[in-house]
Amino acid sequence: MYGISLSYSQPLLRPLKLIAGVLCLSVLVACARPDPALTMSGPYDPNEATNRKFHRFNKALDRNLVRPAGKGYVDILPDDIETAVGRFAFNLSIPSAVVNNILQGNMKGAIQDTSRFVVNSTIGLGGLFDPATELNMPAGTDADFGQTLYVWGVPEGPYIELPILGPATHRRAVGKVVDIFTNPITYVLEKPLNYISTATALAARLGERGRYSNTVDQILYESADGYAQAQSLYYQNRRFKLGSKSNDAYIDPYDDLASDPYEALNDE
Repeated sequence: MYGISLSYSQPLLRPLKLIAGVLCLSVLVACARPDPALTMSGPYDPNEATNRKFHRFNKALDRNLVRPAGKGYVDILPDDIETAVGRFAFNLSIPSAVVNNILQGNMKGAIQDTSRFVVNSTIGLGGLFDPATELNMPAGTDADFGQTLYVWGVPEGPYIELPILGPATHRRAVGKVVDIFTNPITYVLEKPLNYISTATALAARLGERGRYSNTVDQILYESADGYAQAQSLYYQNRRFKLGSKSNDAYIDPYDDLASDPYEALNDE
């Protein structure tokens, strides 16, 4: 029978290996501090040639798989069901945000996220509905480990385009990996229920890709340089989310789309 499991059968070495991996990756990111002189005129992108190759791969994947799947998703599913899937996926991501708020010392955010998770998981039937918003509870913080590293003072490092996941910096790339393995939902639910979070998140991203298809297409396929456009929008949105005080941190017209033009493929 599938359900909640509090079993301690998992090897103790797993969390130790994870902690060691996080520390090693964090050190690597910290060592990748860019020379300020190199970033005065634009993003720090020393591996642009390789990044552009991955960008072409991601565009091909989007054109042949993600884009048509996203359009089919929004065309087939009723709006109410699509919205419910998105809510459910976000609700399952909240425990990870709680962990990151605690790591950042943001106890207010951790309490707010925990309260929202409890209300929506019970009254809201696992997050399919959003009674927390109807009760005027604060919105979720959407904290991630990349943000945690930022709070800890780790520099963002060079720009990188990840296969499938899209734009990131070295700091954010580390955060993506850690977030995958540190969501408590993954360890509380038995298999295969522990994969629900990933599956619903992917479904929600397909929905976003379908809903914002015209805007994403303009960025990737209709701009003079889709790579540079995606990179610029990524930096604007990410630095705005982090509350950066730099001149690069401003709200761009695509902010309502999501956190970046590849949001249909990842979470940044």
